[in-house]
Amino acid sequence: MAKKWAFAVGILGILAADPASAGRTTEHYTSLTVFGDSLVDAGNLFIANGGTRPDPSLGYFEHRFTNGYDYPDLLSINLFGKPTTPSLKGGSNYAFGGARIVDTGDSIPDLQAQINAFKLSPRGIDANGLYVLNFGGNDVFGAKGVFGLVGAIGSYPDISSYLQAAAQQYVGGIQELNNLGAQNILFTDFPMAGDPLTIEANGYLATALKGLTLSAGTDLFQYSLNDLNQRALTNPASLDLPPLRFDTNCVAAGAQSTGCAGFFSFDGVHVTAAVQAAGYKDMDRKFGLTMAQAVPEPQSWVIMLTGFGVIGAALRYRPKKALRPIAS
Repeated sequence: MAKKWAFAVGILGILAADPASAGRTTEHYTSLTVFGDSLVDAGNLFIANGGTRPDPSLGYFEHRFTNGYDYPDLLSINLFGKPTTPSLKGGSNYAFGGARIVDTGDSIPDLQAQINAFKLSPRGIDANGLYVLNFGGNDVFGAKGVFGLVGAIGSYPDISSYLQAAAQQYVGGIQELNNLGAQNILFTDFPMAGDPLTIEANGYLATALKGLTLSAGTDLFQYSLNDLNQRALTNPASLDLPPLRFDTNCVAAGAQSTGCAGFFSFDGVHVTAAVQAAGYKDMDRKFGLTMAQAVPEPQSWVIMLTGFGVIGAALRYRPKKALRPIAS
């Protein structure tokens, strides 16, 4: 009996792994909701601080922290024909430049504050919508004490305790969205490629993810920005990118008018729009985010269930044969 159950679980696992079999009952996602930091901020920080940051005169595009649309914008354009809209303008992009996972007392809405703002909105959960979480970079920056981040590691006794709490709270946010009814969740890891604290934080994240208890039918997509950045720097051709400069950034080189061609970083902290676009294409290839999902008609479900019944019967009544070793 145990072997038969294992076979059935294996079949279901293969079906779940198919990018086209997302946890929705519509052909495409019907909405996109974004939580995160400056990598995916569509203008909330710009609105909140009176239009002074990010500075448009430096080439920041439409109040994003790069020279073009970011990856949730590109996904939204593909699905709905328009980029994401910041929540402060009534949209469903709650990301804020400077946001962290852990709330250390500054005025920037961090992970829980962004989820709370969503819960207070009239939108409600869309079971056929996609929910994106992009956090972690500012938590590592805070642990390093760079960029003047207020609170550094707050009341935590040491950096490791802080990073462990960040990983646990990140997973807690994913769990909360799922408990609210979100069925399609995409999240990114701590993104700073090769950084020792990032490696440590991602280790804590892997451990925390083991404690997730997701509802049936949930699709959880983990995308590694850490890996994306590493590939962009060491093997850009794998992302259809040209060789990239990382000795300086586009703003420092005064190359904004060129579209930052050939640069990895736009301003020394954020990647260029070209790298954002490469990340979008890569995650779409991996997860089929824009792929249409065929919704089975009732008779199709009957045929599928009948097929599983035939498989089960074949397993049950198949004549026994001598087992042979499987070649490795």
